[in-house]
Amino acid sequence: MAKILVVDDDQGMREVLEIMLERDGYEVGSVSNPERALRRLRRERYDLIITDLRMPGMDGIQFLRQVKELDPDQTVILLTAFASPDTALAAMKEGAYDYIEKNFDVEELKNTIRQALEKKGIKREETFAWDGGEVVHFGGMISKSRKMISVFQTIMKVAETTTNVLILGESGTGKELVARAIHEKSKRSKMPFVVINCGGVPENLLESEFFGYTKGAFTGAFNDRAGLFEIADGGTIFLDEIGELSPFLQVKLLRVVQDKTFRRIGGSEDIKVDVRIISATNQDLRRRVQEGTFREDLYFRLNVIPIHLPPLRERREDIPVLTSYFIERYCRAFGKEPKTLSAYTMDLLMRYDFPGNVRELENIVERGVALEETNIILPENLSVAPPSGTILDGVPEGGLDLNAELARYERVLIEDALGKTGGSRAKAAKMLGISADSLYYRMEKLGITQKMS
Repeated sequence: MAKILVVDDDQGMREVLEIMLERDGYEVGSVSNPERALRRLRRERYDLIITDLRMPGMDGIQFLRQVKELDPDQTVILLTAFASPDTALAAMKEGAYDYIEKNFDVEELKNTIRQALEKKGIKREETFAWDGGEVVHFGGMISKSRKMISVFQTIMKVAETTTNVLILGESGTGKELVARAIHEKSKRSKMPFVVINCGGVPENLLESEFFGYTKGAFTGAFNDRAGLFEIADGGTIFLDEIGELSPFLQVKLLRVVQDKTFRRIGGSEDIKVDVRIISATNQDLRRRVQEGTFREDLYFRLNVIPIHLPPLRERREDIPVLTSYFIERYCRAFGKEPKTLSAYTMDLLMRYDFPGNVRELENIVERGVALEETNIILPENLSVAPPSGTILDGVPEGGLDLNAELARYERVLIEDALGKTGGSRAKAAKMLGISADSLYYRMEKLGITQKMS
């Protein structure tokens, strides 16, 4: 287990880093100033140091200099709320591994730490001390669902192997994120991660995308061109929508899976590659095999380790977590003040089945942040075009107009809140998590004319 020392005079920042690092499986020590850190470093060994730049007395650059005198090979990452090109240059000249602003992206900092330790030959032992309630950030994903935590644990187990993986799940569940996490946590992480959507490229072009071609192989082949398997050599190739492959290309792919060799179109030489293959599909490949449209031998070679991603409707506890995450992301992206959802908007989302899964939720939130002019996102700015099928509890097959459903549901919630508060608009607005002005506007728009106190 890698040992990390955190040095910062800000107690809050120390606590944040301690929690984050311990959750990721590191042994963490922390001190409030460089003098204490140096005393500790003289009697204890640490694999990495994270230090603030501006501290009373000795600053981060001076501390870095003394650390390097004690141990020239020590790895140090500087954090600062006052970034400038000059201080960054000074830090790197003194031997800092990296220089990061304090409004850092958590995943970016984690990756920097992991890469710094791996450079020293230290691999992180990842564990989940999960009690069923905490939110876990993992490989660009976020969840508090037991089903997703199980997926994260499987990723950790398979990452260090070279075994082929088949990711199964509906569209929008995050199959590419899982594939990237497997790659990034494997020994191949410094090598290419190549993605190809097997259903998004015409069949007559897909073979050349896979394997490349030689000059003169066909009209327009003016030069040799490497295919994606060649480009991915040493790394990972992710074959999304693998169920869309034609029988002809299934035969071609089977050879690569079995022998790790292929030929460019028009070529006469076998090219050998070391590539890990991760595939994904939203189809039932076992049924495709039974129907004779997908090769059984290819299926079993790709499906050595299956990972099943649950749809969002089966992990509804993640809806508030993901919603808050996407709101924060798009407020930053659009340069808007932080926003929240009204209580009844969140209640509506919790009842929605999300046929498009996490991708659909992200699109809905992006729209809401873009269109909402107040600091509270209301249902009308979360509307989507509903697909066929059951959308909400009690909705008939064939779908409905979600805007009409939103209006109907808003009316029920507002009238219920007014009834519970004895007609007090101020109390009802507080109960609903919106301003009184917003409540007045919604009542007028929905034609709620009941007399209120």
